[in-house]
Amino acid sequence: MAAAKPTLTDSLSFCLAQLTAAAGEGLGGGKDTATNETPLGRALLRERERETEHEWGRSRERETQNPKQVPGSELSAQNLTQGLNSWTALHEGIAQTLDLTSGPLQRLLPNLKCPVAPPSTIFLTNTYLFNLSDPATFLRSLMRETRRGRTLKRPNYLAVTILQCVKTDSIQNRTARALGNLAMEPESCGDIHSAGAVPLLVESLTACQDSQCLQSVVRALRNLADSPQHRLALAQQGAVRPLAELLAAAPDPALTLALVRALLELSRGCSRACAEQLSLGGGLGPLVSLASHPKKAVREATILILANLCAQGLVRPALGNAGGVEVLLGELRRRRGPNGAGPASQQPLVRAVCLLCREAINRARLRDAGGLELLMGLLRDPRASAWHLRVVAALVGFLYDTGALGRLQALGLVPLLAGQLCGDAGDEEEEGREAASWDFPEERTPERAEAGSFRSLRSWLISEGYAAGPGDISPDWSPERCPPPPPPPEPAEPTSPTLGPTSLRTPRTLRTPGRSPAATSEEPWGREGPALLLLSRFSQAPDPSGALVTSPALCGLLAYVTGSPGPPSPRALRILARLTCNPACLEAFVRSYGAALLRAWLVLGVAPEDWPTLRARPVRRQHRELGEMLLQNLTVQAESPFGVGALTHLLLSGSPEDRVACALTLPFICRKPSLWRRLLLDQGGLRLLLSALTRPAPHPLFLFFAADSLSCLQGLVSPTVSPALPPTIPLDLDAPSPCLYERLLGPAPIPAPDLHFLLDSGLRLPAQRAASATASPFFRALLAGSFAEAQMDLVPLRGLSPSAAWPILHHLHGCRGCGAALGPVPPPGQPLLGSEAEEALEAAGRFLLPGLEEELEEAVSHIHLGPHGGPESVGEVFRLGRPRLVAHCARWALGPGQCPRKRALALVGLVEAAGEETGPLTEALLAVVMGVEFGGKGSSLDC
Repeated sequence: MAAAKPTLTDSLSFCLAQLTAAAGEGLGGGKDTATNETPLGRALLRERERETEHEWGRSRERETQNPKQVPGSELSAQNLTQGLNSWTALHEGIAQTLDLTSGPLQRLLPNLKCPVAPPSTIFLTNTYLFNLSDPATFLRSLMRETRRGRTLKRPNYLAVTILQCVKTDSIQNRTARALGNLAMEPESCGDIHSAGAVPLLVESLTACQDSQCLQSVVRALRNLADSPQHRLALAQQGAVRPLAELLAAAPDPALTLALVRALLELSRGCSRACAEQLSLGGGLGPLVSLASHPKKAVREATILILANLCAQGLVRPALGNAGGVEVLLGELRRRRGPNGAGPASQQPLVRAVCLLCREAINRARLRDAGGLELLMGLLRDPRASAWHLRVVAALVGFLYDTGALGRLQALGLVPLLAGQLCGDAGDEEEEGREAASWDFPEERTPERAEAGSFRSLRSWLISEGYAAGPGDISPDWSPERCPPPPPPPEPAEPTSPTLGPTSLRTPRTLRTPGRSPAATSEEPWGREGPALLLLSRFSQAPDPSGALVTSPALCGLLAYVTGSPGPPSPRALRILARLTCNPACLEAFVRSYGAALLRAWLVLGVAPEDWPTLRARPVRRQHRELGEMLLQNLTVQAESPFGVGALTHLLLSGSPEDRVACALTLPFICRKPSLWRRLLLDQGGLRLLLSALTRPAPHPLFLFFAADSLSCLQGLVSPTVSPALPPTIPLDLDAPSPCLYERLLGPAPIPAPDLHFLLDSGLRLPAQRAASATASPFFRALLAGSFAEAQMDLVPLRGLSPSAAWPILHHLHGCRGCGAALGPVPPPGQPLLGSEAEEALEAAGRFLLPGLEEELEEAVSHIHLGPHGGPESVGEVFRLGRPRLVAHCARWALGPGQCPRKRALALVGLVEAAGEETGPLTEALLAVVMGVEFGGKGSSLDC
């Protein structure tokens, strides 16, 4: 059976006309005494019954369960007549057919404000206005018409009016639900705030007792907190404290979930008003208790609320007293576990834990609950690099907690801090002034922007008595360098200007408004400030050697000093100076090769990352001066009675590694001849160092250090006399000596050759028998003795190439320095082993021609170890195994004018070429260092 078509009496206009007539009749005062109902109430009741009886009412109920999006197209006149036949057409019909200014709808509103209207009439009016259709969709339709230029006031006032006039729980529930739905749209949310709904909702929180109604009100407040401005407005209008009080009253589970969800939204970017109200409402204790709630949604929302509250310093002590420190630490530890969440979920908890370090009472709780280990785990985790600056700034709070510092040092904080000095950690997030430590509640923020880490540090310094107030401290302040006393008042009469200490010092920063005059001359405070402050605190210990005088820590400090784009912080320089002046650190500097590292990095400009490449790094004058000053400090310690005893003990009784390190370091820090001669020469320190060259390197720069140490020792042994140079021979390429052998090579040789040497290649080389026989005992026996070759005119020479035989023939005929010895020598960069130069040297030795051997060796040295040769050629020359060439290689490597990088690379090549046969290399280096000829007889070589 087909559904009945709607009639005119089913139209919306007819319904409203009936209600309008009844409303006018009701204004006349007529009332049914039997039912105690006004005509308007009876009409509303009839319309409600008609709504549920008609098909369009049942259709609306079905579509409420699965609502459709309202299409944006306009409706025709026929659609308007049949508007009650469709859920969607009903709302569009409301918006397009009613006279929104003075129509029947406006006549219904006064009934909601009438204090004498019967409850049933008020209820039915509210039902008709808000249940005739979905309240949110109904009000959205009115809002669309308002934005299109209609003259009706903002439709949110309709719900606000109902909320203000009707205090029945059911009506309050419906109205709050409608406001919560509307607040989900940003524009509607702003309209609701402007309409003044927040105070009414807050009033409902305290007046209503129904759980359903309270949930609707709490949901409306949560949806109204959609932006920082709206959250602040809600907190300032007192919306947080009633929520906290309700939470403290232990409500039912559904209301508890609604409350924590609302408080989570309100606490985002937690404002001071929000924190104050939540604390005054007694919500901190219940929130800490709910952190262990069995329901995951409640538990996670509560933990995030606690994390948000840590942004306000005024509430952090109370939060710690309530147990919030342990809760946040436990949750962060769980999320960082194997089955924990990702870094994004850890971020608010890391921020909260770091903020908790700003109060002394919370630092004690955090330390006792294992928070130091957790923070150190964050610093070690490369995935948490974005939080490293924040964590280091939080650890500054433990600056004078001796127990905590000891624990942090044992956990390896110092190398991590050194790595932070020049690492690529993320920027620290700025904190508001409310996040400052509550140990000093009256703290104020200077006018210029300051880093968040400084705010927490400043309040702690004031509480510890390092400054009288916030105005005395700037971000450039440090506890190691207190501001100078104010200058005396100027005399009344003018005096001649004089230059004093203060007038010679140039301020580092300019005076800015709102800053203390004492802060203008203080050092800068940058991203490395917290790490440097902690390192400085560690360096002030009686014996900081175990933590700071290590290779990672020294590398971090030196990398910061030399790599800083601007002037480095003076605190870093003071740390280095303090360490080198501490006698307790002397042995640590020796064991860790710290003195050699200072010289290499600062004086020579070679950092570990520069080795073994030949990358050029300019050495700044201030860096060189710093390095020389630090080495001078170590020299003072080494030459003191304590230092002499410590170095002697290390060299004679230390482990093998310590003995080598001591022998290597002595030339850098000992200037007294009696001391270094006794330790290095008399007690075998030099031979110990030389014998360690071929062992596994204990330090990445060991061979560089060794080459530099041997060069320095050579300068100590012979400060004015240059090392022994190779004997000079007539080998001048610019003006060579006359060649005597060329006369035998022309078409008419004079005298004519009486002998020819036959090579394996078939080449015949002319020669004079008498000259050849007198040049060498070998050829004397061969050509003038009883051998058959004495009677031959064509004598074979086996195993010689033409290039190798060429310098031999020249030498046999009296040529010295004619340049023939250079012929078989390959150019630099080509191997010497297996070359014609090696063949010529072998033949010169076989034919008993020592002069030719020396000349060939000098030719090899001239080409490969001369101005055009490089450190890579030193090893090639050494592989020939010639004693004189070995001596030349040692002289080249340890030459006083040699580049430190090339010297070290040459030593590396020598060590690789020597292999397991280290004797010749050791003796050659020893001879060069001592300034004697290799193989000479001197007592210095018997050290």
